[in-house]
Amino acid sequence: MKEKLYTIPLNDAVNTNDECPFCFIERELEQNSLDFVLGNSSSYMESDIRNQTDKAGFCREHMKKMFDYGNTLGNALILQTHYHKLREEMKKQFDSFTPGKSSILGRFRHSTSGTEKNPVAAWAASNDCSCFICQNISDTFARYIETFFWLYRQDNEFRSKILSGKGFCLHHFGILCENADKYLSDKEKAEFYPAMFRLMDENFQRMEEDLVWLSDKFDYRNKDADWKNSKDALQRGMQKLRSSYPADPVYKAK
Repeated sequence: MKEKLYTIPLNDAVNTNDECPFCFIERELEQNSLDFVLGNSSSYMESDIRNQTDKAGFCREHMKKMFDYGNTLGNALILQTHYHKLREEMKKQFDSFTPGKSSILGRFRHSTSGTEKNPVAAWAASNDCSCFICQNISDTFARYIETFFWLYRQDNEFRSKILSGKGFCLHHFGILCENADKYLSDKEKAEFYPAMFRLMDENFQRMEEDLVWLSDKFDYRNKDADWKNSKDALQRGMQKLRSSYPADPVYKAK
């Protein structure tokens, strides 16, 4: 099937023969998001983008990656206006706050129900879990999931590559299963699930065997033996379980 613009990234990810094509896509999306937020495009100087980053903020993980990326001025400007917005919200929360009354029984039981209903705590928690980059990745990733199922149904070559590939990490496999019920008919699901279960079992077995051999290589009796496919088994094994790339270097501004 002839490639379309929106299918190229997914086909490229599958052709890399990675442990999980969706890990590959997520890494691309994250790096593109960092470039967009802090890179040469200077999007942080645009008021509409700054309004979005002021509203969403950034999670702990992406704030660390923004720091590692570089661009001190860009980071400072983004945080500066975000702080201004938070202080305005914080003042409103403080001005309207009235401590709830605790029951004697609740204190005796060390109940947390009071904290859960605390409006200031709820406001802080909502800001703690909001992230401009996470949301940007999530929105785009959802479209790639839809494209995956479209290609799997329509493109025999794509489906063959998936079924003969290395499968998926456990995290993204779960996302695929969740969305299969949305995008596939009952007849298609009857074929899809057994094929995916076989693919995952075979590749988890392959990964386990690579890890066993990696461990066995530390036995002095195997010091001269071939590494086979085990040299990078540790990072691939971690990726297969929890996605991402633990051996990746820090992503920095180009």
